[in-house]
Amino acid sequence: MSGDTDLIKLYSGKILELAADIPHHARLDGPDASVKKRSPLCGSTVTVDVTLENGKVAAYGQDVKACALGQAAASVVGAAIIGTTPEQITRARDELRVMLKEDGPTPSAPFDGLEVLRPAVAFKNRHASILLTLEAAADAVTQLAETQSA
Repeated sequence: MSGDTDLIKLYSGKILELAADIPHHARLDGPDASVKKRSPLCGSTVTVDVTLENGKVAAYGQDVKACALGQAAASVVGAAIIGTTPEQITRARDELRVMLKEDGPTPSAPFDGLEVLRPAVAFKNRHASILLTLEAAADAVTQLAETQSA
């Protein structure tokens, strides 16, 4: 029964509040890059659209079909991503992965709101859904950096 109690605690009021209010929840018309990611384990799917101006995210849209944890991660990312650089996004992705898989430090600002997902460290089957949004955003900005430098 302790495992069930821990799982119930994982879905805290803050997680559910974030999941219910995802910023930039509409796709962009004519983004510079779009990436769709799917977690085969749980079936969560996230599509992100990104537009860069002067090396920073100027516009962002996302379509999130995920569990409450994946939605909460998308909410934090959506609230923080405008004005960030590709380097900040890829660093946040890597930091979130370390936080979840190795109980590492919280991702650095402006993505430090992902700390709310720290209780999910113990639930490895939830990690993929939580990582989807930042993985998709990092892939999108990496694609843009590669095409702009070519």
